[in-house]
Amino acid sequence: MDAVSFCDTPTLRIAYLASGPADGRPVLLLHGWPDDATTWSAIVAQLHAEGCRTYQPWLRGFGATRFRSERTARSGEIAALAQDALDFADALGLNRFAVVGHDWGARTAYLLACTQAQRVERCAALSLGWQPGPLPTPGLRQAQAFWYQWFMRTERGAETVRTQGKAFAREMWDLWSPPGWFNEATFDAVAASFENPDWAAITVHSYRVRWQEAQTDPAYAALSRAALEATHITVPTLVLQGDDDRVILPGSSAGKERYFTGGYRRVVLPGVGHFPTREDPQRVGAELRAFLG
Repeated sequence: MDAVSFCDTPTLRIAYLASGPADGRPVLLLHGWPDDATTWSAIVAQLHAEGCRTYQPWLRGFGATRFRSERTARSGEIAALAQDALDFADALGLNRFAVVGHDWGARTAYLLACTQAQRVERCAALSLGWQPGPLPTPGLRQAQAFWYQWFMRTERGAETVRTQGKAFAREMWDLWSPPGWFNEATFDAVAASFENPDWAAITVHSYRVRWQEAQTDPAYAALSRAALEATHITVPTLVLQGDDDRVILPGSSAGKERYFTGGYRRVVLPGVGHFPTREDPQRVGAELRAFLG
């Protein structure tokens, strides 16, 4: 793995990996939950070959990324993650960039694309679709797949995340994709990122606030409002969805073309679950390379 770098933003000291040609077109690679910045490591070489310089930050609450003040609310709002990404780009002097995100990172990428079109050149989202407005109540099969989110709404669930975080995350890796897609060494290396002192708080708040079951942070109210008011995404967008995703059911990302006015393509990956970057990095890398190139 490349050496970890750090940069300071108004809110965070962000740990990240940067690689590729120094004058390459910048691409932010935003990981999901429960994963970390290394989820892109088997893909970045393909993007470098296309002339991209890649940046892989650890999100707030993950790895060596830390809050600069104890007084900052440990918000897991997607708007907070989006502001972190903008602050990160500002700290690195990146005025315009492409953004690629998986899971939480995909939600963040969509929010940036629908509110920051002047800065986002292209948007690629893995394992998640987008439509305008607040999140709808999921259908019954999807609600069943979201059991972990409802569990975290309870105090017993939150305590489980605080005291058994690694085991809780391991359940998701076991359940969300077909069996046999990872080995113990890989999971243990990623799970070290969940030892961040704010991981549990960010995790619980993110899923509670998503369903209006926790207080929002006023610092991100304007960005959240802009995202809710957006009716379309105007930047070119690629969606990659595993056809055996067992948490974000594959059909949930279908039929969204009408919400994208700048170009849109959805690719379904056969035999792939919720972690395409780790399950089929060659196919994912090839699709991203063609899209970003």
